[in-house]
Amino acid sequence: MSRMGAARVRMTANAKRGEVIEIRTLVQHPMESGFRLDNTGKAIARHIVETFHCSYNGREIFRARLYPAVSTNPFFTFYAVAADSGDFVFTWKDDQGGVATATSHLDVV
Repeated sequence: MSRMGAARVRMTANAKRGEVIEIRTLVQHPMESGFRLDNTGKAIARHIVETFHCSYNGREIFRARLYPAVSTNPFFTFYAVAADSGDFVFTWKDDQGGVATATSHLDVV
């Protein structure tokens, strides 16, 4: 069973057309590499977020592939140009079938 935690997004709710906006995202996840041992000496099973992507009005604008070297609770900051009012959809998927999603709306004036 996957242990995907809460997904958080921080971005402005309003922007002028053509303005560059900053988007910050974080998902709570243990990101176990598969190389650590527990207190009895057994290997802790690998459990990582493998992909993250963001779409803006149905069009993908950002994608990342993650590997075991990424720390717990992956955090991303990236930028987008405010073209039209619409929704940003953020999706994280891990290697055990877990999925976390978040949506934020942007009003372009």
